[in-house]
Amino acid sequence: MKPRFREACHAPATLGPERGRPIAPAPISSIRRFRIDPRHITLLYYFCSHIDTKMSHTYPANFEEKTGFDRIREMLLAFCQSPLGEKEVRRIRFDTAHGRIGCLLQQAEEFRQIILAGEAFPGANYYDPSEVFAHLAPAGTFAEPEVLLDLKLSLEAIISVMAFLARTSEDGSLKYPWLARHTGDLEIDTSLPAKINALIDEHGMVRSSASPALAEIRKTRQDLEKKALQRINNILNDGKAQGWIKKDVELALRNGRQVIPVAVAYKRKVRGFIHDHSSTGQTAFLEPEEVFELNNRVRELDVAERQEIIRLLKAFADVLRPLIPDLQKGYGMLGHMDAIRAKATLALEMDGMMPQLKDQPQIDWVNARHPLLTLSYKRQKKHVEPLTIRLDQESRILVISGPNAGGKSVCLKTCGLVQYMLQCGLLVPMENHSEAGIFHSLFIDIGDEQSLENDLSTYSSHLLNMKHLLENGDERTLFLIDEFGAGTEPRIGGAIAEAILEKVHAKRAMGVVTTHYANLKLMAGKHEGMINGSMLFDSKRMKPLYKLKTGVPGSSFAFEIARSIGLPMAILEKAGTLAGDQDLDFDIQLQDLEVKKAELEAKERQLHHADDFLAELIDKYEKHRDALQQRKDEILLEARREAKRILEGTNRMIENTIREIKEAQAERDKTREARRQLEEFAEGQAAELAKMPPVHPQKKGKKKKRQVMPEAEVDPTPIGVGDTVKVKGQETPGEVAAITGKKAMVVFGSVQLRTALDELVKLKKSSAGAVGVSRSSSRSSFDINARAAAFKPDIDLRSARVDEALKQLQTHVDDACLLGVPQIRILHGKGDGVLRPAIRNFLKEIPHVSRLRDEHPDRGGAGITVVDFGK
Repeated sequence: MKPRFREACHAPATLGPERGRPIAPAPISSIRRFRIDPRHITLLYYFCSHIDTKMSHTYPANFEEKTGFDRIREMLLAFCQSPLGEKEVRRIRFDTAHGRIGCLLQQAEEFRQIILAGEAFPGANYYDPSEVFAHLAPAGTFAEPEVLLDLKLSLEAIISVMAFLARTSEDGSLKYPWLARHTGDLEIDTSLPAKINALIDEHGMVRSSASPALAEIRKTRQDLEKKALQRINNILNDGKAQGWIKKDVELALRNGRQVIPVAVAYKRKVRGFIHDHSSTGQTAFLEPEEVFELNNRVRELDVAERQEIIRLLKAFADVLRPLIPDLQKGYGMLGHMDAIRAKATLALEMDGMMPQLKDQPQIDWVNARHPLLTLSYKRQKKHVEPLTIRLDQESRILVISGPNAGGKSVCLKTCGLVQYMLQCGLLVPMENHSEAGIFHSLFIDIGDEQSLENDLSTYSSHLLNMKHLLENGDERTLFLIDEFGAGTEPRIGGAIAEAILEKVHAKRAMGVVTTHYANLKLMAGKHEGMINGSMLFDSKRMKPLYKLKTGVPGSSFAFEIARSIGLPMAILEKAGTLAGDQDLDFDIQLQDLEVKKAELEAKERQLHHADDFLAELIDKYEKHRDALQQRKDEILLEARREAKRILEGTNRMIENTIREIKEAQAERDKTREARRQLEEFAEGQAAELAKMPPVHPQKKGKKKKRQVMPEAEVDPTPIGVGDTVKVKGQETPGEVAAITGKKAMVVFGSVQLRTALDELVKLKKSSAGAVGVSRSSSRSSFDINARAAAFKPDIDLRSARVDEALKQLQTHVDDACLLGVPQIRILHGKGDGVLRPAIRNFLKEIPHVSRLRDEHPDRGGAGITVVDFGK
């Protein structure tokens, strides 16, 4: 038995678009005549053992049109290169089997890699022979030569694809194992193209060498045609010479025969048959009698040639007919390859990736983008704001609020289209480390479903949709509802929406809803498993930011938008009075909450950068300290060795001097000479000591001069905002920017530090100023803002040698980490391939680097390395 996974991978394409419909029972008589194929039993066993207890579906019936998948399908059809691929694209359907979806995604990803690598995948002559095979099914039938020529070229394409997918890597494994699943079971007679080539030439004609009889017929016919042409030319020339045929007359063709144009008055000059007259009736088109007989024999040979050709074609059809079932599988493989190539091409157009697929209902997408919006904005060179969203068992329902035209509906449609594409086996535009789950049913309620034929209002259609959701939704349902509760009286609509949402929440379904109703925002904050989300809005410029922020509800900014477009203040004041203080206060609190949250996030980013900066300074200080300590130990060791050598020499000199004095018995001249030699030796040793570097900074007269830091005077009064302080155990002064409870924010130059008040020492202004001046003059200043302004994420290393490039790259990576830059691009070119691996190996040793990859082929491909930094 074949592996289940392989059967799962091929099953959807085998069944086609009609799968899932009930099959009518066959008559008994037909069952008796039915021949059972073991492969059918295997496939039937697989589906009987894998049928879901609850039928998977999408709602409503026009789900693809509502989400925009119909336009995705049209793009896939345009990328196909054959009717075979188009047929497979039309069969794409929503699937729920983890194995099949994973197989389809892996195959699309492998083909995307083939395109990125620039490999020449066989892509021509994808011919659809389904009509030909149906015609050849009855015995005694045959295919025309030009059809066999197309068949030969397409068979060569099948064999080329099989050879391409059979290639292996260095370790002996298949290079593209998922695509190779389509060719593993194929049994194609590789001699067929050669057999067709022996029968048909490159122009679609049966070769004369196909049989001796055909060769003899064609040779005889050629001789007769040559003889007939020679005889009719002789008659034509004789007529011109005798004057009954004009000098400028040439042979003509009538009824497939060559004739001589003769004036009617001279038509009896030669015996023959008249095939036609001119429009004026003055010229007769005559075929001479002896030529007529030759041409008749040629026609007889034409019939014989056609009969021989048919005999040969029937004989080849008899050889081909038993192979048709295997050939159909091969052409089915071509259709799959064409459709998969279309998927990969579309993925490259929209930057589609393969996320991590999970066999459970969940959404954990990072930087997901609406596919159609991405393609449209890419052509316009505009930026699409990505969507990062998470739905799991702890946060099953997301309630999104925010201003009109702020992106709520786009967020909803992105979730619907991306999830549907994913479960159809298409790569989707999001980060490849995203996690995507599988849902058994998708439900969407968006847009106006008003129906005049069914007498349904907009709100009635929404309620019918909600009724379907309540009846059919379960824990593996993903529902997407836009403007939940809208379309009727707000308080009643909001109450009904809250009751429906509570019931759906109890069924543990997952979903995203958008709303402006305050009761739904409050409900999301109270129920476990429900969270609020908001579309961010720039209240200063009065423009939406199209960014989703989870955790807090959003304000509608209705009054602010109305004020920005110039609605009269009297109208706004009246509207505020009618709305009531409670609703206005809730909206104002939401706005204040958004502003405060933005401020906190900005401060958090600032503190993060400051922490990175301080960590870098500490690391560099410790490295310098260790280096200085090591150098100090080396100098001291060398000094001790030199001092020991000098001491030993001095002792020997003194001993020699004493011995000479004793031997001379204290003669004055000898003593004086010994003393002089001792003094010269001492001066020489002193000179050597003078040449040595200072051994210890504490030695008097030998230490390096440095600026003396004045001691700052401590101020015993309580610390307040604006005071100059220092951290205990440190000397650098800073200024207190803010005090919150028992903690203070202290600014040291461009760095901010939050610490406890009891860790600070207050300094007097005068002494603190002197310390600050001394310290600022004794060390180089560091301006993080200036460095951030000058930093560029792209670096060009193409003209540098490897050692120079790595040195420049080290500095660039240090600055990127210091400034908190999430991504840089390194332009190293392709060249002879020396610089790229050196840079890649260097970056792999840096712990801050989380990911390396080649740039998109349209933006440089393998000549540019994109580096992502982790937090």
